[in-house]
Amino acid sequence: MDNRQDTNIAVELALLVALATLWGGSYTFIKLGVATIPPITLIAARTAIAGLLLLLVMWARGVRMPRDGATWQRFAFQAVLNSVIPWTLIAWGERHVDAALATILNSAAPIFTFLLTAMVTRHGATTPRKLFGVVAGMAGICLIVGVDAFRDIGSGLVAEAAIVAATVCYACAAIFGRSFKGLDPMAPAAGSLLAGSAVLIPASLVVEQPWTLSPSLSSVMALLALAVLSTAAAFAIYFRLIQTLGSVGTTAQAYLRVPIGVAISVAFLGETLSRTAWIGLACVVLGVTAMTIPAWRPVSVRPS
Repeated sequence: MDNRQDTNIAVELALLVALATLWGGSYTFIKLGVATIPPITLIAARTAIAGLLLLLVMWARGVRMPRDGATWQRFAFQAVLNSVIPWTLIAWGERHVDAALATILNSAAPIFTFLLTAMVTRHGATTPRKLFGVVAGMAGICLIVGVDAFRDIGSGLVAEAAIVAATVCYACAAIFGRSFKGLDPMAPAAGSLLAGSAVLIPASLVVEQPWTLSPSLSSVMALLALAVLSTAAAFAIYFRLIQTLGSVGTTAQAYLRVPIGVAISVAFLGETLSRTAWIGLACVVLGVTAMTIPAWRPVSVRPS
């Protein structure tokens, strides 16, 4: 029994690393995509393609989507928190800041998740180690935003603030995602994506007139990778982990995806980080690690 439980925990942690890799690469995909595709249109296509793909996978597995209005209302609310607002903010922000910097700022989700759970839901224990993590992580964000962004206050500061706001949305989504227990993990993933596309597609048509665009091949390929790998596959893993590792445990992928995301952006986009950003990165990783590693220990993973 112990061996089986250890195996299940190992599987969940392997999925956590896979999720970190898929989401770590998403910042580079977004940077390539918004080069010739406007933010709302990019995210509308991302959610629509990924949602339809997950529906096909569910159909192949013989899993049906819920049909009651109450569940779809929850899907819509999850979409607002986990895709409509944060993805659009990140896509817009990456028109003004590097993908590597967006990766670091967005990695602070566990910090805000902990703060929200401590102040609102109160289902997580507050320990000195977690409080240290909050201080270290917030110090890292302040080092990045408070120093680097002021060099270009016209666009850099607003863009980085938008990415931090997206991070807060992710924290809220991680907490709300716990309400989907009992559903197949792909159901809230597909449902929230489709609900998000129902909002974003009309907005794209009105605001950006996508029929007038001439996107480059690299932007189109980045969009497809973003939708299939960093969204459809990642969402299925994400909602499973919310139910097994919990909200704070799942957002632990944030500190794993930081070095992955930065390495990908440096390798494929030729980006570099300032000395202050590297110090901020170290603070954020230290803070998130201090808060999330203890969250794994008491978790009992149910056999899938």
